[in-house]
Amino acid sequence: MLIQDMTRDMSADLLKRTHIGRLGCAQGLQPYVTPMSFAYHQEFLYSFATIGQKIEWMRANPLVCVEVDEIVSRHEWQTVVIFGRYQELPDTPEFRGPRLVAHNLLAKTAMWWEPGYVKAIHHGEERRLEPIYFRISIRKISGHQGVPGG
Repeated sequence: MLIQDMTRDMSADLLKRTHIGRLGCAQGLQPYVTPMSFAYHQEFLYSFATIGQKIEWMRANPLVCVEVDEIVSRHEWQTVVIFGRYQELPDTPEFRGPRLVAHNLLAKTAMWWEPGYVKAIHHGEERRLEPIYFRISIRKISGHQGVPGG
């Protein structure tokens, strides 16, 4: 196997064809990683959730990291890492346009609201189902790929 750098265009292509990644955020010295669904568009990852640990942590510290990969085998894969900034898209006139972009992009994927908008029990109580749209602005992106041979 040979590991190669990916160009920015190659990284963008991976983001366009995948919709699941892992979000890393931190509070104090404690990191937290969780799966997230997203849609990529013009230097942003758009996503949707309800209130919970990741939203609370990103509100407190908007610096995040997202890892996205496509694995064919141990010797054939692509991985992109994004360093970015969380931005909530509240239901206000100021954010009407970005919220509509987020909704329209996410709605292209079947069952796009799952798992962010399903009944969940957290600490013995049912979680409020208040939709929170957000986007992550891509500050830095890097990608690597494994290719057979070498």
